[in-house]
Amino acid sequence: MGWERKAHGWCRGDACVPAFRSAAAETAEGVDVVAFAELLGRPVVAGEGIIAVGEPVAADLGTAPDFTLDGFTLSSLRGRKVFLVFWASWCGCRYDLPAWLALGEELPVEIVPISLDRARADAAAWHDGPVDVEGVVAELYNVVNVPTVVWIDEDGRVARPQDTMTATDTFRSMNGLSSEAAVAALRHWALTGESGASGRSLRRATDEERAARLHARIAAWAFREGRPDQARHHLAAAADLAPHDVAIRRGLMSLDGIDPFGDAYFDLKVELEDAGIAIYRPLPDWS
Repeated sequence: MGWERKAHGWCRGDACVPAFRSAAAETAEGVDVVAFAELLGRPVVAGEGIIAVGEPVAADLGTAPDFTLDGFTLSSLRGRKVFLVFWASWCGCRYDLPAWLALGEELPVEIVPISLDRARADAAAWHDGPVDVEGVVAELYNVVNVPTVVWIDEDGRVARPQDTMTATDTFRSMNGLSSEAAVAALRHWALTGESGASGRSLRRATDEERAARLHARIAAWAFREGRPDQARHHLAAAADLAPHDVAIRRGLMSLDGIDPFGDAYFDLKVELEDAGIAIYRPLPDWS
């Protein structure tokens, strides 16, 4: 977790937890990681001999959370408009990547694809950009399905929070989204600075959503370790906590040997539709 014990408490950089507060997490055997994470306000899920620790809750959801993933650091693009597009090989949105990237060549905006694949090889067949294998960036930006886009202005502020946009109409019959309208909105923001979503902030994750992501992290680890029964237990827990999180429920199918384009996905789609849960979440100003 990056914290170091000093005489006056536990510190990471300039941030410190005073000794009198951290004492509750210290034992003769060492540090109780779960208790320490809770002191920091970070969610924790333990199971299968490992502990998954979530990210702290952002105080300002109008500021885009910085991150470093596979050598890319978001803040390195400060001073430029940034278009984060969350995608995955298990989504038809993989076919939109060339169109998004072409817009980045045409417009004064940096297009940054972030794959939510849990296996790097799956993403590599489509794009060689950052892969959020552990779901950390999805946690920071509270992404529950793909495609999801987030616009960030030159000052690192959120210009458009989580939105569902497509760059082509390849699957319009399924998602009902107009790529023409989405691209027009992007072009308008890139050229004028008017996003159409000013004053909005990232949607805050609930405690249940945060816990679900940690169960998913343990499930992914267990699948990779050849422990499918334990993995399915945590995946079921995640689904109970956040049934709407398609990025978890569909995103881990391939680790369990399930075709994410097959019957299992369409069963999930019907389940969510019958429950009145939106699969795609476009903002109303352009859609």
